[in-house]
Amino acid sequence: MTKTGKVSRAGPAGVGIMFASNGAVFAALLPWYPLLSQRLGLGAAEFGLIVAAFAVGAIASSALPSPLIARFGAIPVAVLGTALVGASVAAAAWATSGWMLAGTIFLIGFFDAIVDVAQNIAGIRVQDLAGRSILSSMHALWSLGGVASGALATLAAAGGVDVRVFLAVVAAICFLLAIAGGWLIGPAAQAPEASAADAARPRGGMRLAFVAALPLIAIAICGTMLEDVANNWAAMSAVQIGGMPVALAGLAFTVTIGSQCVGRFSGDLLINRFGRSAVARLGGLLIATGALLVVSTHDQVVTLLLGLAMAGYGSATLVPSALTAAASLPGISAGAGVTLVSWLMRIGFLVTSPLVGGLTEATDLRWGLCVLIVVGVVVLLLAPSLSRSRKTMA
Repeated sequence: MTKTGKVSRAGPAGVGIMFASNGAVFAALLPWYPLLSQRLGLGAAEFGLIVAAFAVGAIASSALPSPLIARFGAIPVAVLGTALVGASVAAAAWATSGWMLAGTIFLIGFFDAIVDVAQNIAGIRVQDLAGRSILSSMHALWSLGGVASGALATLAAAGGVDVRVFLAVVAAICFLLAIAGGWLIGPAAQAPEASAADAARPRGGMRLAFVAALPLIAIAICGTMLEDVANNWAAMSAVQIGGMPVALAGLAFTVTIGSQCVGRFSGDLLINRFGRSAVARLGGLLIATGALLVVSTHDQVVTLLLGLAMAGYGSATLVPSALTAAASLPGISAGAGVTLVSWLMRIGFLVTSPLVGGLTEATDLRWGLCVLIVVGVVVLLLAPSLSRSRKTMA
């Protein structure tokens, strides 16, 4: 980094490493969910409530990132937060009851939300210094970290590796990666500067902004609902619908997040060519069609994985597009718009697993996963709002 406002390649590389480590640390736990659920004797509804503790923890810590970053800087908060996320992930392997597992997942969500804000602030600062867009690719690297970690966890489970040893090793590696990423970024990204555009935006009109934000919030929630299904139910669907052995069930999570990763790497190119609304409409169609494949298959692993891949790819640009549109909401600053949508979209993580779990308990997992069909239709209907929300403020 230099004081001239320019940034070396090390800065974006450091941000990418931090994002990848954050994606990897929690993903290491997800393929073990079927094993932990069997070990603890959890029903579908109980499991849905337990994994929803992640969203509860994230919401509980929503007021902490800003003062922590203002006091200590974005990079130290992200690095220390990664250590705490890793410790909570490793502790999940030692749970002997549903309550203990819920407690560790709550802590994962609590600390992960802080890391998420801190690493995005660092990324935005590096992006500003670089003078080019990098944040979309950073989110793709987050997905890539999750894919790699999920694949390794699946191989470890299939090979009979002790879950406690595996998660402890992954936590340590991700912490070291976060340290390396912070070192590469350097001190120039410790705190973002307010942009002239933000300063020029009027600060009133919160009610108008909230009304304009509602469709964006809904689209972002749809994106988080798909991610929640990938995290918590993809492996379950592989076992219960696709007939896949428990030890290999993590492959379904890897396929879903992997397709999302591909979609994020290609998303900027498609959006620049066709626009955010058109890409979102395609995403909604892919989610609904993919979900139909998943719920209609019978012991056909390939069909199930194809459906999950379509849904994952379709969801790739939803959250980034909603947050980008939120920066242009009328009457409030860009930062306030992004914060509004970012905070409320966590409702998707809060309600998805209890909803899927409750439907599954009452019927079966096929009906539970039908919520993704609804998600796809909602995205199709609301996609035009991604263009309408754009405007130029004087």
